[in-house]
Amino acid sequence: MNAIPSPSGTSLEVQLPPVISWWKRNENWLLGTIAMLVFLSFWETSVAFKWVNPLFTSAPTRILRAGIEMFADGSIYGHIAISSYEFAVGYGLALVIGVPLGILMGWYSRLNAVLEPFVSALYATPRIALLPLILIWLGIGVSSKIAIVFLGAVFPILVNTITGVRTVEADFIKVARSFGARDRQLFLTVALPSSVPLLLAGLRLGLGHALVGIVVGEMYGANEGLGYLIATAGARFQTDKVMVGIILITSAGVAMTELLRWIERRYERWRPNFRG
Repeated sequence: MNAIPSPSGTSLEVQLPPVISWWKRNENWLLGTIAMLVFLSFWETSVAFKWVNPLFTSAPTRILRAGIEMFADGSIYGHIAISSYEFAVGYGLALVIGVPLGILMGWYSRLNAVLEPFVSALYATPRIALLPLILIWLGIGVSSKIAIVFLGAVFPILVNTITGVRTVEADFIKVARSFGARDRQLFLTVALPSSVPLLLAGLRLGLGHALVGIVVGEMYGANEGLGYLIATAGARFQTDKVMVGIILITSAGVAMTELLRWIERRYERWRPNFRG
């Protein structure tokens, strides 16, 4: 049912056909699905008709076949397990350290004044530039990859959390103070809830950096993991296996990003309104 204005100013209800109504409800994901199917069909056709060299591009069916074979013989599970472990520990440490430290730096101006130069310097430093030092300090084992993931994720989380705490509406603080709220109550009931939307945005940004850290770290110095799989398969021109590794990392990233987006939308109404 769609409402359209009538000459008299009232609105008339128009009954749309079921197919059109269903399309309007699902238009966004249907358009995305159609676009993806068209792209995959064109890719497959390009390889089948030898418009492109499959050595450099592979093809969707070849990638699917390679993925099935790798899961069937079990060769992929070790790579997935080690990369998942590195991500879970590194990203978990970034949460445990980044969120509380960001809240404290946002709430206590003196602590922020002391630590802000270090945070700004490290945030501006490309993490890949620190990779040789991390490998020298921690070796090529799992510890160095966890450190790379941690460094990639912690600063977006930290900076967004600081911003979230420091952009609390002044009117909210005044109202809480007028009702006799103490610092602890003010922090728990006003500052912390107001920082949640930006904190969640930081988690989403940190997620992407953490996945990049896994791939870069394992490409640079490792003997197992999805980044190592991509590097070794690429060196052997096994493009289908390269794409399997890329698709696995991309799929995990999209799934986790969408989960964080969903959580972020739940708290969107808590986002402060910035005034210029």
